[in-house]
Amino acid sequence: MSERKIPKLHFWSSFFVLLMVMLAFVLFKRYTQGIGSISNLNDSMPWGLWIGFDLLCGVALGAGGFTVTAVVYIFHLEDYRPMARPAVLTAFLGYLMVIAALLVDLGRPWNIWHPLVFWNPHSVMFEVGWCVMLYTTVLFLEFIPLVFERLGYNKQVHFMHKYLTPGLVIAGVLLSTMHQSSLGTLYVIVPEKLHPLWYSPILPILFFVSAITLGLAMTNVESFISFRALGKRLESNLLRGIGRATAVMLMIYLVIRIEDLIVHDSLKYAFRFDTASWFFLAEIIIGGIVPMVLLFQRRIRENKLALTGTQFLVVLGIIFNRMNVAVTAFQLGTGTDYRPHWMEFVVSMGMIAIGVFLFSLAARYLPVFVEEGPLGKSAGPKDPYAELS
Repeated sequence: MSERKIPKLHFWSSFFVLLMVMLAFVLFKRYTQGIGSISNLNDSMPWGLWIGFDLLCGVALGAGGFTVTAVVYIFHLEDYRPMARPAVLTAFLGYLMVIAALLVDLGRPWNIWHPLVFWNPHSVMFEVGWCVMLYTTVLFLEFIPLVFERLGYNKQVHFMHKYLTPGLVIAGVLLSTMHQSSLGTLYVIVPEKLHPLWYSPILPILFFVSAITLGLAMTNVESFISFRALGKRLESNLLRGIGRATAVMLMIYLVIRIEDLIVHDSLKYAFRFDTASWFFLAEIIIGGIVPMVLLFQRRIRENKLALTGTQFLVVLGIIFNRMNVAVTAFQLGTGTDYRPHWMEFVVSMGMIAIGVFLFSLAARYLPVFVEEGPLGKSAGPKDPYAELS
């Protein structure tokens, strides 16, 4: 009698299965008993973890899609073409997860189609809804050539790249510029409810610049994760260039941010060393000044592990900023007590896990990471993170 081998489940696979079971339970409870059964949201704090993290951070994390495609197709920096496919895939999956999370957060998710019919062009949320919907469609059309290429439909792929891709890239940049900035506009209309360290009439500009910065940093981070998990990678020289660009964008963002605080006489709140002050200083120093200084150093950019770690600080810093605007500033500005329910965390973690799982599937079975450079030159056999494996 032969022994039957039981397939081994790795730690992350087991964790993913457990998380999906928990997510299924939470979603069942949400749609049968209402949103109040799984969250601590209330009339004083209607936007919490899901809006702050799932929406604001999720949309910003997908900014690499329009940033990298603009670099390649509009500015014609052909060396960065290998980054376009992973960036588009990340953005496409990110926006799908944002939409899925929004269906959980909306009190009446079955009415999500209303902006298509009941127009209110004076509403910022109307503009955000339309832009997100249209940009997700653009990302789908930019993603579909990978599927055609995998199936061998080379003529269709050539047609789309030649005639559709340039227009899609331009549309994607325009739509992203509109809704990335408009997410900041959502908070401009509530000056009396936000703490002065995070309220600003130029929040749309700050959100847009920080989104570009986050998109660049995330490209580096996802390259490292893809190599560790799947053996897929991007070239070291490309990652170094992205590191320089991230440093410049981070410097621009910090200059605008600090200058705005000085102009509106709000910088004084940063040195009161209360709760708001510590949150602000942690965001600016750990997630802004420190990684900016490090990324301007050549020896950091040439060390793969140091570069990835520094870019990860940038990602955490901007995520922290979004959470501060959506949750911390609201609580400190209104005095509302809000602590996310554990089921809110399950929803957010579940959406991230699904996105990572779908990315890994696409990277395994679709030509996401090209093996050749932009001009048909060999990308080189050396892995940028070979010494870490």
